[in-house]
Amino acid sequence: MRRFRRRRRATRALGPARARLRDGQAESNQFRRRALLGLVAVVLGLAVLGARFVFLQVIGYEEYHTRSERNRIKPRPIVPARGLVYDRNGVLLADNVPAYRLELVPEQVEDIQATLDALASVLPITPDERERFAAQRAGRRGFQPVPLKLRLSEAEVARFAVERHRFPGVDVVPYLTRHYPAGALFAHVVGYVGRIDTRDLERLDAVQYRESTHVGKSGIERYYETRLHGRVGYEEVETNAEGRVLRVLKRTPAVAGEHLYLSVDAELQALTAEAFAGQPGSAVAIDPRSGEVLALVNVPSFDPNAFVAGMGREQYAALLDAPHRPLFNRAVLGGYGPGSTLKPFIGLAGLEAGLRRPSDRILSSGAFRLPGQEHEYRDWRKGGHGWVDLRESIAQSVNTYFYQLALDLGIERLGEAMARFGFGAPTGIDLTGEASGVLPSREWKRARFNQPWYPGETVISGIGQGYWVTTPLQLAHATAILAAGGEVHPPHLLRASRAGFDAAIEPAPRPPASRALEADSPHLAEVVDGMVAVMHGETGTARAYAQDAPYRIAGKTGTAQRIGRTGEQSLDPERLAEHLRHQALFIGFAPAEDPRIAIAVVVEHGGSGTRAAAPIARRIFDAWLLREDAWSSP
Repeated sequence: MRRFRRRRRATRALGPARARLRDGQAESNQFRRRALLGLVAVVLGLAVLGARFVFLQVIGYEEYHTRSERNRIKPRPIVPARGLVYDRNGVLLADNVPAYRLELVPEQVEDIQATLDALASVLPITPDERERFAAQRAGRRGFQPVPLKLRLSEAEVARFAVERHRFPGVDVVPYLTRHYPAGALFAHVVGYVGRIDTRDLERLDAVQYRESTHVGKSGIERYYETRLHGRVGYEEVETNAEGRVLRVLKRTPAVAGEHLYLSVDAELQALTAEAFAGQPGSAVAIDPRSGEVLALVNVPSFDPNAFVAGMGREQYAALLDAPHRPLFNRAVLGGYGPGSTLKPFIGLAGLEAGLRRPSDRILSSGAFRLPGQEHEYRDWRKGGHGWVDLRESIAQSVNTYFYQLALDLGIERLGEAMARFGFGAPTGIDLTGEASGVLPSREWKRARFNQPWYPGETVISGIGQGYWVTTPLQLAHATAILAAGGEVHPPHLLRASRAGFDAAIEPAPRPPASRALEADSPHLAEVVDGMVAVMHGETGTARAYAQDAPYRIAGKTGTAQRIGRTGEQSLDPERLAEHLRHQALFIGFAPAEDPRIAIAVVVEHGGSGTRAAAPIARRIFDAWLLREDAWSSP
């Protein structure tokens, strides 16, 4: 029994071995199948890989070769030199000057914040500069330099040079920056450039401004930005996989911007600004023969150089809060009631409409009433001026004459006549953002206030009061039309341009002229005669300022009221607080027989056009007409 059990256990122990011997053939077959499958997979993989190689190297060679070259060779823009700006005589108004900026390469600086703090002990670094640095750094790669501080002074460059060894990855780099030699004098004409912001990017050509940092923000700099900027150039550079430049393969130079010659005269501009003696206001002088703007002055003004490198919030807030708004371009944006400066135009409208003859006289008793009304519209002289015709009405600025004339014309005909001289619309000068002013009408009032028009509003419109709003530029333009015998030359600042220093100066095309009046209009001579009487007549309101003039002036003073009087009360402008005083205005041209210059002057809160604006106008006339070059052809 025991032997049987041992034999049985031995047999069981040999069972698996015998089974393995029996499955050897199956395992061999299985191995062959797997080897065959593996071989097929390898062959298919090699076939796919070969097909891919054929596709990449043969079929798609051109495309992928081009892509490879693009990854290896990249275009790098070259920023063109900005064009210069000159006055009519070649006086430089906007220049490019060498300067230094402080740059930091982020990947070469271990601790940027610590480095900035340490730099602040050597050079003044404002919070605004830190913010701009952080914003620019976010859009660049680590090996690309980021500007930290612009327009370093020579002393700052020297201080950093001494401590340079302490700041690896920080360096001083030379570059060209915009500079305005005349400072505040031409700030509202030439304007200024500033750093490109998100709003600028929306209107600029992304290709032309890819590496540019500044763009024209106002004035000529903005209006002629494309011409001043030039055309960007390119370098083809070889780079590695990280984008680092290895070498320059090809270079296409940039085309510098055009140099522009403006019609303004630097000397006349300076003398005009000086004539204001710090009083806030504006003056515009135009050559009536061509529409060229000879001077465009705003007082006070600001230094545009502060905007080039970027100013801090506190400095900008100080400009915004400064008295009399130095940033405000009064000449093209300022809205002023024209007052009595409109009387020559309204008198001309009456003659053209056949409602008046030059010899027609009216009685000025000191007050004017509409039929059936008790309200009085007064003359500026108590008791009136007596019997006056057109000439004396302009010379003495008689309100009653123009009250009745405006009423006879009606607001519709009055508006049509004034529109011919450019009132109520932009003049089209080559500056951005020009205001259109307000030409009163029934439609305008209904749209603005949803109210009807009243006869009394027509009456006061006849002396430039009520809803009238004009700019100094509009007044100068309208005066130039009178001076040119009714011919309209749109005012403009660009006189000529030059494509480069080696190129010839090319005159700029003049805007097309038109006519507001028929040629040789007999009525215009009558109005001009009245304006000459303002300056040279025995009763003229500004005769004191033309007595010794070696030329004849045609002019008109004006006063736009800030507050009105009640009852018999008379207001003395000199006793009023400054902000309550009337606006003082003057328009005129000279020489009266052959005009070379037409001007408009506005003195804010000057009180009286005769006392405040006329003296400034006389100085402008002298500054231009008593110069030898003033009589040259336009």
